[in-house]
Amino acid sequence: MSTAILNLRRPATARPSFGFEPSALAAPAGVAASAAEARPSGKLRLTRRGRIVITTLVALPLVIALLVVGLSAGGAVASSTPSDASFHYVTVESGDTLWQLAVSLDPSADPRDVIAEIRDLNQLQGSGLEAGQRLAIPLRFDAPTR
Repeated sequence: MSTAILNLRRPATARPSFGFEPSALAAPAGVAASAAEARPSGKLRLTRRGRIVITTLVALPLVIALLVVGLSAGGAVASSTPSDASFHYVTVESGDTLWQLAVSLDPSADPRDVIAEIRDLNQLQGSGLEAGQRLAIPLRFDAPTR
């Protein structure tokens, strides 16, 4: 068995009084040297975590600015010049359905394809129509005969 000797006494340290440093004669030899080593050198040293935080804080506004510019860049531009409209309007009458409208527009085509085209053009969420509603119809279809 080995026996460890513990030193329970604290090393004697000189305490400054009234804000003055103790003289070198009053402090033990080892204390004055360690106090000089503990003083900061004046250079800023960042830890790895500090570098990550600083990098994040600098990069965050740049990322936000890029997102704002990227999201607003694809906007539509309105102009006062008339464009060549590639559709005409049909007013929905009471009892009309998209299926009936699709069959009357192009009897030879699959009504599901015509309905899908009308829904996309008019941005319709469902298949319900209201009387008096105006629907844009592509020009490649003739006006429906009623």
